[in-house]
Amino acid sequence: MEFTAEQLIQYNGTDPSKPIYLAIRGRVFDVSTAKSFYGPGGSYAMFSGKDASRALAKMSKNDEDISPNVDGLTEKEVGVLNDWEKKFEAKYPIVGRVIAS
Repeated sequence: MEFTAEQLIQYNGTDPSKPIYLAIRGRVFDVSTAKSFYGPGGSYAMFSGKDASRALAKMSKNDEDISPNVDGLTEKEVGVLNDWEKKFEAKYPIVGRVIAS
């Protein structure tokens, strides 16, 4: 499946009839099985329905960092993002990708 950023936000966990999705580097993961983390009120709910690549790389929950833009990351931050991506690949199904709107 392909999602624009506008479509992806619909899968942020606020609609209980829809799965919860989170993207890393444009790949969309179904994180519904971790609703306690990614659903409303969860400690990582701010990432749901978005591409959180930059925030994961920077280990940040700041709104300005929740972005697919990975330009200017340090080598260490790219390594952190790679680690997150591997964890997600092992734990959650990939259901699509984010495309430009």
